[in-house]
Amino acid sequence: MRLVESGTLSINPLKVVAKTPLLHVILRYSLPTVNFLHRLTLAAVCALALLSRCLVSAEEPPAKVDDKSIPGHSSNGEAFNEGPRQAAVLMEGTGNVSFPVTTSNAQAQKFFTQGVGQLHGFWYLEAERSFRQAAALDPECAMAYWGMAMANINTPKRAADFMKLAVAKKAKASRREQVWIDAYSKFYADSKIDENGRRNALVRSLEDLIYEFPDDIEAKAFLVFHIWDNKQHGLSLPSRLAVDALARQVLAVNPMHPVHHYLIHLWNGAEGDKRAIAAAAHCGQAAPAIAHMWHMSGHTFSNLHRYGDAAWQQEASARVDHAYMTTARIMPEQIHNYAHNNDWLVKNLTYVGRVHDAIDLAKNMIELPRLGPNQSYAYDMGRERLLNTLVTYELWDDLIALRDSMYLAPAEKPEVETKRLSAFGVAYFKRDDTTHGEEVIKSLQAQLKKAREERIAAADAAEIKAKTDKKTDEQIATAMATAMRGFAYRISTAEAAIAEVQLYRALAEGKTDEAKTFLAQARDISSERKARIQFALGDEAGAVKLAREASDPDAAQVQPLANLANLLWQSKQPDAARETFEKLRKLSADIDLDMPIFDRLAPIAADLKLPADWRVQAIAAKDVGERPDIKTLGPFRWHPYPAPVWNLVDQHGVPQSLAAHHGHPVLVVFYLGSGCARCIEQLNIFAPLNQDFSAAGISIIAVSRDSADGLQRTFEKSKEASGFPFPILSDFSLDAFKAYRAYDDFENMPLHGAFLIDGDGQVRWQNISYQPFREAQWLLGESKRLLSVPAGS
Repeated sequence: MRLVESGTLSINPLKVVAKTPLLHVILRYSLPTVNFLHRLTLAAVCALALLSRCLVSAEEPPAKVDDKSIPGHSSNGEAFNEGPRQAAVLMEGTGNVSFPVTTSNAQAQKFFTQGVGQLHGFWYLEAERSFRQAAALDPECAMAYWGMAMANINTPKRAADFMKLAVAKKAKASRREQVWIDAYSKFYADSKIDENGRRNALVRSLEDLIYEFPDDIEAKAFLVFHIWDNKQHGLSLPSRLAVDALARQVLAVNPMHPVHHYLIHLWNGAEGDKRAIAAAAHCGQAAPAIAHMWHMSGHTFSNLHRYGDAAWQQEASARVDHAYMTTARIMPEQIHNYAHNNDWLVKNLTYVGRVHDAIDLAKNMIELPRLGPNQSYAYDMGRERLLNTLVTYELWDDLIALRDSMYLAPAEKPEVETKRLSAFGVAYFKRDDTTHGEEVIKSLQAQLKKAREERIAAADAAEIKAKTDKKTDEQIATAMATAMRGFAYRISTAEAAIAEVQLYRALAEGKTDEAKTFLAQARDISSERKARIQFALGDEAGAVKLAREASDPDAAQVQPLANLANLLWQSKQPDAARETFEKLRKLSADIDLDMPIFDRLAPIAADLKLPADWRVQAIAAKDVGERPDIKTLGPFRWHPYPAPVWNLVDQHGVPQSLAAHHGHPVLVVFYLGSGCARCIEQLNIFAPLNQDFSAAGISIIAVSRDSADGLQRTFEKSKEASGFPFPILSDFSLDAFKAYRAYDDFENMPLHGAFLIDGDGQVRWQNISYQPFREAQWLLGESKRLLSVPAGS
């Protein structure tokens, strides 16, 4: 009885009746005393009514498909697909700014002002959210769309689309707002015009705005930003002092304006950081809810070699970010500069000797969920920082213990894997584990051989292509050289790594001459480590000279200073050793004394009749501003957030709950119903991997916006005859979609979502988007990686 074909959907009227919730209830439960013939007649009547609707629908021309009609896509246009699609909330501490705009909605004004403060802190994700909220409250507020454009300074196409909306609505805005909109609409209007010309024109437009409205301090603040930003894009900055004076005009009116942020950028580098100390003392305090504002002061203090103060600022930034992520329920890699901040924080922690904290935070960076394939910034940085810290502080046992863990698992990039293997090789020979050390050498040699073979293959392929393209002999030679050049660093890194490990093998075996040969060939050895090797090889003077050269340029780092003090003591230079040790003591407040490098200083401390804990308390600096208790800003480590509970029913009306999965990980996929072709494609991508997920201890559950009776249509679209191999639940009310924020609050529509929830009910990974997440194979591997370590370990 297949009567109507509508696209890929075959409609059978009796089947439709049986799947229509109301009719299903009538036929099955409401007429128990009516005989079968009467029930069949009623079914036929209903079926004919539904069939007539289907036939009418089938005769209509198919609707034009565009982005606006694709489930999950914004009805407002492509620019609205990306960015935050969940409602904003009013926050405290986003910047003391004043920017009145034309709107009759007081809340819209508050969200707009909040967005401006967030712009000043480069918190673009939340700035756009605030401006979207303002537009939702007052769709005719032209400046709300200007704000959305400003929040997309790094994505100019989206910015241009938003600015067009601002221009379309500017007629109802004030003269001042129209000037603001015109200034930026010209900048984004024609990308074909020379960018430098457009940048200079924007500066002139802001100057015109300021001359017409001299009391607009926000225009002055943004002008400071753009003059600095233009320099970042190659334009000249003749006078930093003149730009500084412009910022001072803002601060004269509002001393806690977030323009402090721009002053730090303005003076950063070129020995100008000392002129930004006052700004560094106020930046985070000017907008304490914005992590990047705390981070920026760290730039100033790091460049001034004040690593303790820099670490404090960057730790404050990390803690604020961690608190925000828990509240907003977003993934770390979604936050601008998060990985950069924590990478730099780990470095500064090692500089001041907080080695345990450095290791802990580096591990936490590795534990973070990656957003997708080739999106692993924090992960990559964390691995590098962890490996460097363990080697720098000679924690060989700790290094070896992590070899089979997720923290230092084999790397995909050959150069990274080479450095990883060389670190293990050094550790094994330092611990007299010759067997494993020799295995590492063989692995490195195999890597070198593979790189050389691939280089030859690349050259051969380039030669064949060039000849096929009828290139000249010179062009063929150039093509081959270019192909081989890409392997130069990989091969040299492998050669140096082999020499380094063989060096430590020679040292362990007491083969001095052989060790000297390998030392000359090794490349990636720090000066401090190289100085200790030279001392072990009998070159005491050379060792001390190298250690001093490593320490003197930056005498604020504790590890090089401790290394120099130890080598001076061992080379029978007690006065110089004591002098160096006393310099170290002034920096010793935060160092972890259980590190080997500090333990070696015990004889000097004993000679000076100092206690075993010879550290001295730091004297608090007076130029860092009023700092809150850092623990009140948020947790030191990132931690997953608890998954909202849900109780839903499957296609049979059987209740299912998240609580039933306690103790077992589950991947929950929110999809937009059987009518969403991309959703069905997504389910058909995950279905073949269901057994693999199950073998990893992970259940897959799909959640649909369809009614319970409507779920059967999804099963019918499975590529497998038996249907999808995982349960599909109905969230017809969309309560679960909303609870998981897989929902556009601005347009009142569900979004695609996928959530990995561990056995303790913590969300380890998520993806919320206008399009379904399709990288199922990658997610399987990422899920195994994330679940291999307990949350918060």
